[in-house]
Amino acid sequence: MRSEPVQGAMVRYPSGSLVILTGLPGAGKTTLLQRLYGLHGAESAPVARDRVMVIDSYQSRRHWDGRLPWAPYPVRRAVVFVTHLTRIRRALAGGRSVIAHNRGCGPYVLRGFAWLARRHGAPFHLLLLDTPAEVAVAGQRARGRVVAPRTFARHQRRWAGLVARVKNGDPAPATGARIVDRAEADLLASIVFDGTATSGNLADEDFRITE
Repeated sequence: MRSEPVQGAMVRYPSGSLVILTGLPGAGKTTLLQRLYGLHGAESAPVARDRVMVIDSYQSRRHWDGRLPWAPYPVRRAVVFVTHLTRIRRALAGGRSVIAHNRGCGPYVLRGFAWLARRHGAPFHLLLLDTPAEVAVAGQRARGRVVAPRTFARHQRRWAGLVARVKNGDPAPATGARIVDRAEADLLASIVFDGTATSGNLADEDFRITE
């Protein structure tokens, strides 16, 4: 796989949007954000790029690493998720456009993001990185964090349902949704927040290839 795109492609969103980048664990979401925004992978706080706030859920995980040794895993996971949500809320409240990674794509999680966006008057979009399950598992192994088979199977079921709905033209609860495969993700050179995209599903012209 190429580490840098040969051509440039961009996806456009309205300014002030909340864009959730989601996909199966190991799909390459964090890698994509690192490449697009020059992240080094050891951040423990959101990263500002002009008026865009880049928020990876692993930033919250690193923030709490070693700080809750007494807590069982479900408690640590909940604390990390609440921290992630709080950081997104603060960015939206500050008028920022937000691109945020979140591996969970269950209906309640997505409804929570939709509610958060509505509360701050932000359009809510989903950017779905669609990766075959075997490629995602290989990605987990490469990063040294393998999801338990039962948990991964649950992610697969939810992911399949979400992708099917989006392909049928239903991005709910998001305002719009776009699916990109790994080949398209390799071509992606920028995510632009400039107010030019319309509400609803992003049209093909909103994914532009440029020399």
